[in-house]
Amino acid sequence: MPASSQTRASALRELRDRASVCTRCPKLAATRTQVVFGSGPPDADLMFVGEAPGATEDRDGIPFVGAAGRLLDKLLAEIGLTRDDVAVVNILKCRPPDNRNPLAGEIENCQEYLFGQLELMQPTVVCTLGNFATRLLRGSTEGITKVHGHPEVRVIGPRAVRLYPLFHPAAALYTPSNVELLRADMARIPELLALGAPEQPVPATEPEPSVAAELPVPAGGAVPASVDDRQLGLF
Repeated sequence: MPASSQTRASALRELRDRASVCTRCPKLAATRTQVVFGSGPPDADLMFVGEAPGATEDRDGIPFVGAAGRLLDKLLAEIGLTRDDVAVVNILKCRPPDNRNPLAGEIENCQEYLFGQLELMQPTVVCTLGNFATRLLRGSTEGITKVHGHPEVRVIGPRAVRLYPLFHPAAALYTPSNVELLRADMARIPELLALGAPEQPVPATEPEPSVAAELPVPAGGAVPASVDDRQLGLF
C-alpha cells in the first residue's frame, strides 16, 4: 500500500537531515555552502533529475533557480504545470567546485540519497535531464542526443517508473535549436502521466520489520537544512 503523504514527508526529512551533514566526498563537503536536497511535494507524480547544484543553487539551497530553472519553469507552464506540482532533484547534492562535471566516485557516494528519494516519493514519470542522470538511471552509456524523447519503463530499486530522458535546460540554452527539441519532448509529459504507473515488480520476499535497513547517520548527528521546509515544499 502506498505510504501517506505525511509518512513520506517524515521519511524525506530524515533522509535530508542525513544528507545535510554528509562528508562522503570530503572535497565537496569542504567547498559547499549547503546541501541542495531537492524541492517539490513528497507525493509528486513527476520528478526531474538533474546533474548537480550550481553556484546559485548552492547559495539558495534550491535546485534549478538560475537561467536553466527559469527555462524549466517556462516549459512546465506550457504544459499546465508549476514547480509546486513536481519534484526536482539532482544526482549530486553538493556543488562541484567551479561547476565541473561530477566524478564517478562522487556519483557513487551520493546515489543512495537519490535512490532514497525515488523510493520514498514514488513518482510515476522520471525525467532525466542530460547525460549524467540519463546514464545513471538507464544503466547505459548511451548519450542524451540519441535517447532524448524516448520514454521507457525501467525498474529502479524496488519500483518501475516511466523513464523519460530530456536535454538538460542549461545545455539547451547554449544551443537554441535544442530548446525547441526540449519543448517538443516536454509536450509529451501529460500523456505519459495519463498512462499512470507501470506494472510493478512483485517482491520476492517481504523483509522483517526488525531487520529493515536504514541509512547510516553521519558523524555529528542530523542537523536541519538551512532552507526551511515550507520553502522547499518537500515536507
